[in-house]
Amino acid sequence: MPVFNQSRSNIIRLIFAGMFLIIFAQLFHLQIVSKKYKQQAQENALFRKSVYPTRGIIYDRKGRAILNNTILYDLMVTPSQVKNIDTTYFCQLVGIDTAEFHRRIVDARVKNGPFRPTTFQGLLPPEMYARMEENIWKFPGFNLQERPVRVYPYNAAAHIMGYVGEVDSAILRRSNNFYQLGDYVGRSGLEQYYEKALMGQRGIEFWIKDNKNRLVGRYADKNLDTPAVAGKNLHTYLDIELQQLAERLLYGKTGAVVAIEPSTGGILAMVSGPSYDPNALTGPDKQNNYARLVLDESRPLFNRAIKGQYQSGSTYKPIGALIGLDEGVITPASGYDCHGVYLACSKPIKCEEHWAGHAANLRLAIAHSCNSFFCNTFRLELDDPEFHSVRRGLMKWKEYVNAFGLGHRLGVDIPSEDGGNIPDTSAYDKEYNHLWNSCSMATMGIGQDKLEVTPLQMANAMCIVANKGYYYTPHFVRSIEGAPEDDTLLGRFHQKHEPVSHISDADYEVVHSGMQDVTEIGTGRPARIPGIDICSKTGTAENKRVIDGKIVKLKSHSWFVCFAPRDNPKIAVAVIVENGGYGGDQAAPIASLLVEKYLRDTIATSRLALLDDITKRNLMPRYLVRLQFKADSSRAADWARQSGDSTRWTKYQTPSFRYMMLDTSDGSRSPLMLQLQKPSPYKSALAERLAKQKAQMAAATIGLDSTIKTAAANTRTKRDSTDPAAKPHTPRTPRKDSGVNLSARKPAGNADSVKQKDSTP
Repeated sequence: MPVFNQSRSNIIRLIFAGMFLIIFAQLFHLQIVSKKYKQQAQENALFRKSVYPTRGIIYDRKGRAILNNTILYDLMVTPSQVKNIDTTYFCQLVGIDTAEFHRRIVDARVKNGPFRPTTFQGLLPPEMYARMEENIWKFPGFNLQERPVRVYPYNAAAHIMGYVGEVDSAILRRSNNFYQLGDYVGRSGLEQYYEKALMGQRGIEFWIKDNKNRLVGRYADKNLDTPAVAGKNLHTYLDIELQQLAERLLYGKTGAVVAIEPSTGGILAMVSGPSYDPNALTGPDKQNNYARLVLDESRPLFNRAIKGQYQSGSTYKPIGALIGLDEGVITPASGYDCHGVYLACSKPIKCEEHWAGHAANLRLAIAHSCNSFFCNTFRLELDDPEFHSVRRGLMKWKEYVNAFGLGHRLGVDIPSEDGGNIPDTSAYDKEYNHLWNSCSMATMGIGQDKLEVTPLQMANAMCIVANKGYYYTPHFVRSIEGAPEDDTLLGRFHQKHEPVSHISDADYEVVHSGMQDVTEIGTGRPARIPGIDICSKTGTAENKRVIDGKIVKLKSHSWFVCFAPRDNPKIAVAVIVENGGYGGDQAAPIASLLVEKYLRDTIATSRLALLDDITKRNLMPRYLVRLQFKADSSRAADWARQSGDSTRWTKYQTPSFRYMMLDTSDGSRSPLMLQLQKPSPYKSALAERLAKQKAQMAAATIGLDSTIKTAAANTRTKRDSTDPAAKPHTPRTPRKDSGVNLSARKPAGNADSVKQKDSTP
């Protein structure tokens, strides 16, 4: 019995010991191993605040800040801490509904986890920030956080600077979670290209919270904080005053301007028109502004300076002359007996100069832009017996043109550059089924046919001509603060490229003389500046565009390229004005004012009237207005069909807009209007309203016609009663076609303009 009792006692002790061990192990796990309750305790008492660094500042060549920072506030949420809040009141403050509230909470939890702060609403407007700052303590899990936001003090250089935007899922994946949801990243321009230098490093601060979720002080005397590191500043070659002047001169026009310093490759100014205010893509309204820019048919977000591909027109001729001289197919004394047309090939090529001797030598041929001379030179280059075939001749010519920086990307330090197009034999094999010769592409010698370039490439080509054979890759950034001199981002821009330095200085001098004559006595006379020797070349590229499925011939593009001064050049400029006509009319004065401003730091008083005149010229193509109307009205019609609300669509049916619905060529109603006349399968009520509006318009038209006929009859009756000898009235036969056929218009020609295919950039 005692033994039995002793055994039972031992068993009970073992049971209690086991229970104690289990409880101890659980306590050890909860307090030591598991971080759950520790994390919850810390969350109740501490607030972990991310500190976003200020992005690097961008300066122009004179040290002026052209891209800086200001402070706005984001509304942040930590999903795990959102408990027992008045959702309805919160939604009223933020301006959303409860469904959107719950969607954002779930989205933040899924994308960034329940314990990490996520942007609930970014860049609060001032009035919303004031409301939230007063009431934020009522909403556990929410806080306001400073956000450095970009600001553009000069409202200029939008395409160069670029813009920043919140990271998306694709960027998060590519960065291997280096970025967090809510981070901002460069999306275009210098902001994107130099993102690693500009972004800085995120910091962390720990704050103590009270029982009302208010921040009352820093934790551990800031010893656990990690300070944010500001981004590195960029110093550029840009001259912001020159940039602003270029944007002013290109206002109301479609085109581009590029100015480069030949000795360094530093870009002094770059403008794409139409442009936009870069501040529109910062702040609370940036999404609406971005959507408006995307839907604009004039494409203000499109950087024509690096992406616009145009036929070069006669601006190619100095390059063609240098190739011919180097190949030995022409000499400085070579001439061509031109009488206003080139007839050596089956298709005549027009030349505006008719007087004898205007192409007696190379210098005169450049000065007077003789099409016949340069078509003949191009054919001599291709048919050179040294190559034994025109196919080899074309490929050799392509090598030369590529060496002048055409037909490939130059590597400028902003993204999305295009390379233009220099055709090879395959392009003509396809077009002519392998049966072609030098006449098939003769107009390429005057910058037409399939030759396409960007304004940046033409400005760089002028640097090569000015430097007599070498160039540096065009770039904006001169230095990065805190970066070594051999920084990989900038190292390649310091390399000197000498692709055509083998061409003799004597040959370059002949071409320089011809280009200076263009400014002094030729088509570039509007660019003359007393006391400055400008070497230039005008160009006129034909312009065709597909509108409503038809090829429509529009006003030619205006080209002008130059460098100055002739000795020790300081600036090279390329200007293109779409639909501008002759190169000397629109593009040349713009380049001239830019050269004067840069070299003399001022514009002469006598030329301020010219500056004002160019600024006021509006050369925006009228067809863009019509295309914009059709796109907007189509979207309004789609919205009306889907929602049943025709308010937006109705305004497009007012008399002031109706004329835009006429087809460009034959006056027929557009497919859009014909489609809108069909009953809507989606909303019968809308169909009834549209039918009613149509009936009212028809009744008004019939009533107006009746009134006109009655008035005309009364007039005839009165005339007949007062003049017995009057002849009987015979109604006029109405015109069969009142539409305008743009394709039938003949363009005004000049030495730079020939009948030629053209591609639309």
